[in-house]
Amino acid sequence: MTPAHFAKHLLDWYDRHGRHDLPWQQPRSPYRVWISEVMLQQTQVTTVIPYFERFVHRFPDVTALAEAEEDEVLHLWTGLGYYARARNLHRAARRIHDSHGGVFPLDFEAVTALPGIGRSTAGAILALAAGQRHAILDGNVKRVLARFHAVAGWSGERLVEQQLWALAERFTPRAWCADYTQAIMDLGATVCRRSKPACEQCPLARGCQARAQGDTHAYPAPRPRRTLPVRSTIMLLLTDRTDRVLLERRPPSGIWGGLWSLPECPPEADPQAWCAQHLGLHLTGPHRWPPVRHTFSHFHLDIRPIQARASSLGSRVMEPTGLVWYNTRRPDARGLPAPVDRLLGVLRRQAGPASPT
Repeated sequence: MTPAHFAKHLLDWYDRHGRHDLPWQQPRSPYRVWISEVMLQQTQVTTVIPYFERFVHRFPDVTALAEAEEDEVLHLWTGLGYYARARNLHRAARRIHDSHGGVFPLDFEAVTALPGIGRSTAGAILALAAGQRHAILDGNVKRVLARFHAVAGWSGERLVEQQLWALAERFTPRAWCADYTQAIMDLGATVCRRSKPACEQCPLARGCQARAQGDTHAYPAPRPRRTLPVRSTIMLLLTDRTDRVLLERRPPSGIWGGLWSLPECPPEADPQAWCAQHLGLHLTGPHRWPPVRHTFSHFHLDIRPIQARASSLGSRVMEPTGLVWYNTRRPDARGLPAPVDRLLGVLRRQAGPASPT
């Protein structure tokens, strides 16, 4: 099948079966498409939609996002994961505000120079929002091209990815680029699925080499299996006499960078001695909760929560030091890691409803 026929079959299918009512398509501005494309990295459309709607309601344009506090940006990202995306969005908005007059740039080099935007994301933004011809290669597109051309190997390998990029460039048409880009993403998401692909509904089925071989599941090859290492930590749910819980801001980089989390002590440490030394707090009645496992892309984290009442407040337990007493029954806007948010939810239910003011 020639590139022209490939694009025609795909576009005809998109007209009848594609997704035309996603919230970032109405209107389809560069800002809204940018936010959606970053949120959609490693995340399903159905998960993203409510986050996107809340995010753009609070930050309707670049200026609003650039002028926001990072805590509020991270707060609206809580539960979506991969928090570096939110920090990069915020940094990029400030750069656009300072260097581009608050207008999202429409030059490919300028877009890829923004934090958190690579080749495929930049191509998608400019194709979808400005109709420019740029190939994209997200996970859905990789799967469609790998199956159609029977490209062997894991798509994350450098040589395989280079081959897929060459195919993406070759098959991207010069006209109707916005529709084509949305169409090939939609096809991968709704028809050419990772498991149980609906080949009988695919407009490209007659030319698909993987289908001809009768082995669509072989393409693309799965990521080589690896055993994830396991790390352990103790998270401390320390409450004062008004049932506020102590939170600590994490360093700006690394896991959960910039988010507010629970104080952690090493698994081998005695929590009471550690709190006395590092926080100036005395613990009363500490007891352990059931362990919680949280899985990142490259390791498992086994969390051992310990709840205790804290007293003898030291001068170091103050917000300027990165520590703050947090009212779970009247929470303010600050970013929380998903497992911490869940633990605080349990604590909030234990404390009961807030007293009327």
